[in-house]
Amino acid sequence: MSRQQINRLATALITGVAILVVVPIVLVILFVIYNGIGTISWEFISAPPTNGMREGGIWPALLGTIFLTFGTAIISFPLAIGAAIYLSEYAADNRMTRMVRLAIVNLAGIPSIVYGLFGLGAFVLFMQFGTSILAGSLTLGILTLPVVISTAEEAIASVPQQFRTVSLSLGATRWQTIRHQVLPHALPGILTGIILGLGRAAGETAPILFTVAAFYLPDLPHSIFDQTMALPYHLYVISTQVPGMPLSIQYGTALVLLLIVLSLTLSATFVRTSMRRRREW
Repeated sequence: MSRQQINRLATALITGVAILVVVPIVLVILFVIYNGIGTISWEFISAPPTNGMREGGIWPALLGTIFLTFGTAIISFPLAIGAAIYLSEYAADNRMTRMVRLAIVNLAGIPSIVYGLFGLGAFVLFMQFGTSILAGSLTLGILTLPVVISTAEEAIASVPQQFRTVSLSLGATRWQTIRHQVLPHALPGILTGIILGLGRAAGETAPILFTVAAFYLPDLPHSIFDQTMALPYHLYVISTQVPGMPLSIQYGTALVLLLIVLSLTLSATFVRTSMRRRREW
């Protein structure tokens, strides 16, 4: 076979694999939209569940998801960005840093149920936070740390070395160089990792199952030490634990959760694309 034939064959195989991956995902999204769009209304979004969760809306679960996502951002992202700056700009390239990077990669692949059990033991029982928003946010924060650290470190490392060299040659300190030269240029990649981390935190069920999620709470939480409902766990409950549950409410809840995750993913893509267009390198 000639080089051109091999190239066309490889292109066809890659295209076929991409179609096999994308088409089922698109079909699932369209199926959820088709079955759930008729349920979406202001009353469904703003009302609490009623009649054994067979009627009403999803407001407590939606608000609980927002609380957990916001708590995850506060807990996780400063630590993740600080760790990425240290690993990329300050740490020497030795066996210890290579082991740390390997550990971060391995942590990103651990099943989320393991993080849930860790959160149960560390935050709920040992630190005695109980099943609360604080315990759930800490667990989700640890869950998202590896992804954000890896993404932020790659974004920082992609900034050309010339920016650092010129800044240091003009008398700037290392931190001034990082703050005024490296971080602004790495910001698109860092923001992408942050938003994708938020999307993962918003859609997780297993970690919050042991640390924060409640089966049903008619009242909204009053502090970070209260339990709360959350959309992923609420969807699991109404799909498996409530007999006679209308399918329309199940698909409506799934559609809201899907829209939250998709909007965060699309936001990451938009931010990365728009900020990269304004870059000067």
